[in-house]
Amino acid sequence: MYTGMHAQQRPDKPAFIMASTGETVSYAELDARSNRLAHLLRAHGLKRLDHYSIFMENNARYLETCCAGERSGLYYTCVNSYLKADELAYILNNSESKALIASGVTRDVALEALKQCPNVKLCLIVDGAGDDGPFVDYVQAVSKLPATPIADESLGTAMLYSSGTTGRPKGILRPLPENPPSRPLPLWDFLANAWQCREDMIYLSPAPLYHSAPQGAVGLTIRNGGTAILMERFDPEQYLALVEKHRVTHSQLVPTMFSRMLKLPGEVRSRYDLSSLQFVVHAAAPCPVQVKEQMIAWWGPVIHEYYSATEGLGYTACNSEEWLAHRGTVGRVLLGDLHILDEEGKPSAKGVPGEIWFKTASPFEYYNDASRTAESRSADGAMSTVGDVGYVDDDGFLYLTDRSTFMIISGGVNIYPQECENLLITHPKVADAAVFGVPNEDLGEEVKAVIQPMPGVESGPELEKELIAFCAEHLSRQKVPRSIDFTDELPRLPTGKLYKKGLRDKYWAGHKSRIL
Repeated sequence: MYTGMHAQQRPDKPAFIMASTGETVSYAELDARSNRLAHLLRAHGLKRLDHYSIFMENNARYLETCCAGERSGLYYTCVNSYLKADELAYILNNSESKALIASGVTRDVALEALKQCPNVKLCLIVDGAGDDGPFVDYVQAVSKLPATPIADESLGTAMLYSSGTTGRPKGILRPLPENPPSRPLPLWDFLANAWQCREDMIYLSPAPLYHSAPQGAVGLTIRNGGTAILMERFDPEQYLALVEKHRVTHSQLVPTMFSRMLKLPGEVRSRYDLSSLQFVVHAAAPCPVQVKEQMIAWWGPVIHEYYSATEGLGYTACNSEEWLAHRGTVGRVLLGDLHILDEEGKPSAKGVPGEIWFKTASPFEYYNDASRTAESRSADGAMSTVGDVGYVDDDGFLYLTDRSTFMIISGGVNIYPQECENLLITHPKVADAAVFGVPNEDLGEEVKAVIQPMPGVESGPELEKELIAFCAEHLSRQKVPRSIDFTDELPRLPTGKLYKKGLRDKYWAGHKSRIL
């Protein structure tokens, strides 16, 4: 996320536009803002390879707080703005952050967390209340500092944390060479080419900037001289309206966002001109086959599916045509050497799911967590995994089926719940679905579904029977939920990821769970 030569060659061009307010920041202004913050960080003793954290919602100051780190050799951690105080404190301490940038929205949580973080010496707040304890007003702090680069510019990068949907979040640290900021890590050059980034692109970002995918995509947009449209939060109809208004060429979404757009009334979906779209990426989770087919029928060949762990272990991709030819794939391997291994670490047969391992394409380690780093490596250290499960077909295309953490073992049979979730979400009365294992005295575990009904749909025994029968029509008996509970809203992160661990854990209260 570096403005580079674009600040000189196209100073007045919008670097980004806030979707709801229309606030526009030019390349010249973004360059100046990030320089001022870089000077402030240096003045407070942050040197190359030090760490700081950003704890904010999407706002007009977010990108400059990232750009400053990327041009001063620092690791910056963009923290999930929905975390509670203890969760934030854990990341601040684990990352060894020396500075924290928060906002008026996140102020109260940040103040509580800082009580546990004695090593955070610089606290800045955007849009504070005026009585913000250790926080100094961000704009005032940077306003009088030079708008020119610091003397010792060098490449910095994000150190993001895993979502924590299966346990404690882990900081993903990539080695940082002593490059000038104009020379990014090789992974970003690869992605810029794969995503067809260019200076005339208009990228619509519908997701929180603390997440790796929008963080990376917006960063590549800025590095390539394009314009990013930043949604403060995702709304399906607003997304379509923004595509038409700004003539958006590129975007990246998660499957949940596809589902929410598909559930809009037909007359709403057909109201907007989407013809400017040229390249739409979706990632973060497997997309239900029926959802992907409907999106391709609607949006055509612009949709590209990608699979990459945040760690950058490897990379796969496919376009709409390839996906239709290999229904359900997430793509052919483009980066990294992929292997599918069974529970004994031996190669799985073609078409048989197993844990996905890569010969690491982008070196990484889990920060301050040598044991988890070791767990993610093969015995010889040559391969890495993040626990995803899938298989490869005869043509070399990868299919994701689930995560090993959420596998259900019922009567000795391994069941991956993603297939059932993908089916349930297609039912017209279902807004969202989660499937996982719950205790069964005889079988060990049984399949449970928790459903968020569509607005106006009455939950209860009749809907439960209807949905179980629907599953039984399409799935083998052992994969069908034995029971279904209902909830007003499932705990999805704004990135679209389902926070299944917390949902599932309450069913295991008082039982000795095999899942940590």
